[in-house]
Parts: sequence; C-alpha cells; structure tokens
Amino acid sequence: MGRFFVRYSLGASDVADASRQAFDIAVEQTIEFPHDLVTDPHIRDEITGRVESIENINNQRFLATISYDEDTCGTEFTQFINVVFGNSSMKPGVRVESIEPTPAQVAAFRGPQFGVPGIREIVGVFDRPLLCSAIKPMGLDSATLADMAYRFALGGIDFIKDDHGLTDQRSSRFEDRIPMCMEAVERANRLTGRKCLYIPNVTADGCLTLARARFARRAGASAVIVSGALAGLSTLREVALDPEVGLPVFFHPAFCGSYTVCPDSGFSQSAFFGQLMRLACADAVIFPSFGGRFSFSRAQCAEIVEGCRRPMPGVRPVFPAPGGGMNFGNFAESIDFYGNDAIFLIGGGLFRHDPDITRSVSDLLTLVEAEVARIRDGR
Repeated sequence: MGRFFVRYSLGASDVADASRQAFDIAVEQTIEFPHDLVTDPHIRDEITGRVESIENINNQRFLATISYDEDTCGTEFTQFINVVFGNSSMKPGVRVESIEPTPAQVAAFRGPQFGVPGIREIVGVFDRPLLCSAIKPMGLDSATLADMAYRFALGGIDFIKDDHGLTDQRSSRFEDRIPMCMEAVERANRLTGRKCLYIPNVTADGCLTLARARFARRAGASAVIVSGALAGLSTLREVALDPEVGLPVFFHPAFCGSYTVCPDSGFSQSAFFGQLMRLACADAVIFPSFGGRFSFSRAQCAEIVEGCRRPMPGVRPVFPAPGGGMNFGNFAESIDFYGNDAIFLIGGGLFRHDPDITRSVSDLLTLVEAEVARIRDGR
C-alpha cells in the first residue's frame, strides 16, 4: 500500500513541542487509541500515521509532514477527509497546508471531469478570461429572473448562474425557474450566435441535490452550481460523477469561511479551495477576490490560484472564479493578477455601470478583450 502526505502547520514553543503535537495528530487521525497499548506491529508501524519531518517556519509555527497508509481511507472520499483533518480540526493552532494523495487515491476519487480545457471546449472561448454574472436578488419571480438572464446573454456574457441564495422559494420555484431561464438564454444565443451557459443552483437537502441536478440536465443546463460546504463535498462529487448529470460543477463557497479565514487553523487557501475541491470533482471554484466586500488578501487569492493550477498528477487544473467586488475599475488589475484561465464573477458592478444590462455586459466584454490584447502585445 502507498502512503499519502499531509503537511500541517502547528503553533508550538519549540521543535520538541511541535514533534509531540505532530505525533498526537498522527495517532488521532488514525487509530485514536493509546499508542503504547498497541501490540500489533502492523497497526503500530503502518496504520498509525507517521511523522516524516518537522520544519521550523518561524519562532511560533512549525511545519509537520505526516504520512498515512492509503488503506486508512479505503476508496471513500469522506474517510479521506476524515483522515486528513477529522478530529484534529478541533485542536487549536493546527492548519492543513497541503495534501499529496497517492496515484491510487487519485484514480479512485477521479477529480474534475472537465476542468479548464473541458469548460473552454463547451463555451468555445479559448483566448481570454471567461465572464459570469448572477441573476438576483432573491425575491424576484421566475419570469423576471428569466428576462434578466436573457438580457445578460444578449450582451455576450459566457455564464449566467443562479445566485447561490436562489433555491426553491415561493417567489421562484426551482422547477419553474430552470426551464424558463434555459429558454431565455437559448433564445438570446440564437440571436447572438454565442454559447452563453445558464448554471442552475442545485444545492438542496440530502439526495434532493442530485435529483435537482438531474432535472437541470433534462431541462438543458450545460453546468450546475453546488454549495459544497452546505450540501457536503461527497454530494458535490456525486453530482459531478453521476452519468445522468454529466455536467461541469461549479463550487460555491457559502459556509466555508470557518475553514480558511483563520491563519493558524483550518486549511490553507491552496489546500481547501484548490487541492481539496479538485479532489472533490469541482471544475470551477468560486471565492471572494481581493479588494471587494470580503477580507481576502492578494496573497490568499494567489494561494487559491496556485491550488487550482498546481500540478497534481492525474487531476485536471480547474478554473479559479474570483468574485465579490469586481467592477469596471478593477478589471484590468484582476486580469493582470489572475491571467486568462480564470472566470470572473461580476454582479453589482454591471448594474452600476449602466442600467441597460445588455449594454453593460457588452462594454465589459470590450474592456476585457482590449486588456487581453494589451497584455498579449506587451503594451
């Protein structure tokens, strides 16, 4: 059996303290049993996590690399997460910095089914960042939301997603909204000759998420969005891998704040939004960009991009999809920072630019194409 590696940063007083904490994690994440009472040598030496190294990051933080036998997880993704950071997630000062699965685990988990190349193939756009907006706010009826989607699509936007708060409210029932918005976007596509995609939010309770994703596929959707922390990462994987769905899955970060906002606990941005979401089969990962209404810094956003793109043998790179404060004034800076292989989410910035949303989208597309040309030509 192979061993996979997890790197944790720890708050510790010295190397000895860090080593003690790392050994406690190695035991807690596997046998959860007094190590000195284990008599079976296979369990003691192989099944129990193994501390591979301790490095001093600074005077208060240390980096511990722990390896785990892949048999501790079987082939179940939920158990994989449990071994990576189950009980130890409740210990203060412990943070997962990176994850290195084995080839067998990658083969079992499969990863994104589309990723960057697959999504670009679907939309037929290969030479610039992709653009997305959301129909909102909650409380509008389905007909109004569908008309908004139509006007977005006429302007030439690549994706129109349900706002993550749109589910199955009285004002807009899920099974009414999806076909109405699909029809509106397809009608606009026939006029523009473009391939704008409508992305329904299928997040729901339990098995209803998969049922909604299947309904969306039957209604003609070309992708779906799942709030993975609300529905569960295994549910996200189920949607991504279901043959009756067969669509790219966008991950929405609702309820994810406690996983990543603390610099000394939880997950690094790269490990959570990048590595873990790729193993959970997300094809695009939405997150708050720097400079917006959330507190994410440039460094944190750079970590996420690195996690989405870093080489993971057998796992496709995925689209970072920054949002939460995009506007016409910061788009050039955002393209410089994120590059071409990104999906930019812009909402309020479009409405503020011009009350005619079709004209606003068209202006944004012109701005993006000009900025990409400027970078390409070295101007």
